[in-house]
Amino acid sequence: MSDTASPQPTSSQLVYRLDDVPPPPKAALAAIQHVLASIVGIATPTLIIGGALGLGAHVPYLIAMAFFVSGVATFIQCRRFGPVGSGLLSLQGTSFAFLGAVLAAGFAVKGQGGTPEDILAMIFGLCLAGCLVEIVLSQFIDKLGRIINPTVTGIVITVIGLSLVKSGFTDFAGGAAAGESLGLPVNLILGTIVVAVILTATFHGNPMLRISAIMIGLVVGTIIAALLGMVSLAPLSSAALFALPMPLKFGLDFNLGLFLPIAFLYLVTAIETSGDLTANSVISGEPVEGPLYLSRIKGGVLGDGINSGIAALFNTFPNTTFSQNNGVIQMTGVASRHVGLWAGGFLALIGFFPVIGALFLLIPKPVLGGATLVLFGTIAVAGIRILASQPIDQRRVYIMAVSFGLSLGVTLVPDATQHLPTFLKQVVATPITLAGLTAIILSLVLPQGVTKNAAVSSAPAE
Repeated sequence: MSDTASPQPTSSQLVYRLDDVPPPPKAALAAIQHVLASIVGIATPTLIIGGALGLGAHVPYLIAMAFFVSGVATFIQCRRFGPVGSGLLSLQGTSFAFLGAVLAAGFAVKGQGGTPEDILAMIFGLCLAGCLVEIVLSQFIDKLGRIINPTVTGIVITVIGLSLVKSGFTDFAGGAAAGESLGLPVNLILGTIVVAVILTATFHGNPMLRISAIMIGLVVGTIIAALLGMVSLAPLSSAALFALPMPLKFGLDFNLGLFLPIAFLYLVTAIETSGDLTANSVISGEPVEGPLYLSRIKGGVLGDGINSGIAALFNTFPNTTFSQNNGVIQMTGVASRHVGLWAGGFLALIGFFPVIGALFLLIPKPVLGGATLVLFGTIAVAGIRILASQPIDQRRVYIMAVSFGLSLGVTLVPDATQHLPTFLKQVVATPITLAGLTAIILSLVLPQGVTKNAAVSSAPAE
């Protein structure tokens, strides 16, 4: 998820540069700030998936594994092992980009009578196979300019955000399981309060409050909900205090039709990671061109793919770089990758305690919905900003128009694909995949240069 950039520090403004080693107390303090900035983002995708698919008692363990793998992945990304990892202070966390495709796969298994264990086996099998796409792409990331370009990237990221808004707003109104209580005024007011707190912390707080705005909104909203009797402590009583990570706890499964949307998203996350690592390099006073830069980008994307494979093996969802941590570097002036090793250690340690994951289950749906509505909207805006970074000529207008039209069409009218063969339906019924494939195909087939410099200021002539 991209953030609004604040003024970038110059090399002289950095307190600790990339290879500097801060004293342990300062390194630990800086690492804790990175953890606070990312902890909600790491846990939230699992909360949404667990709630939507009815994974019940498995959710605290899944959240714990999300923290554990994020810690391991962050250590790999920052430390760099051979060609794996960027070597930058870049935190890894559970990716929001995969939510739609993961939920679609889960609902497909659930619709066939699958148990929660069957659902998780399918999801992790698909994600483990899909990570190979990003691993291979990492070696050619600098040679795919025809399909990895701002137009395709912006369209896909915008559709990711827009396609998730329904989930966020459903929770905002009370949750999918709310029944007749969906849309009760108390739910809407609670969600609105959370949004207001997030905006207040973002625009009227100090830098640390801005970084932690989502978490502050969740805490304040949950406290208010508790005063209204809307918080149940039951999840805490059933969650294990301590648990060891267990590889392949739920097994693995695979389905080719369900695999293609997830495989495509590994292309998307490779693009996102390249952008995040470029921004990280700028903020850290490191080069953004030349052999060292390209080595870091390739290593970072390769690390993303391998870390997502580790995630599937250890029972959690795909990982990616977290761009919000670039804001922490800006705020603290600490770009030392050694701080990332500390942050990775803290996150991995949290992963041994499922009871911490259970704390997130205390959050009422309207409170979670208020926060995720902002998060998902921000993702869509990040995509729009990417699109706006390039001149919008007539060619790009039509690429965007067709891509948005088809992807939002299958979102609004899902029955439009009901008569397609099952395999094809599983591919085109996923708006993110349809948007991405459409944008790539049109980018390849529409001629360049004919309308290259024709800025569009009105609708196409009738």
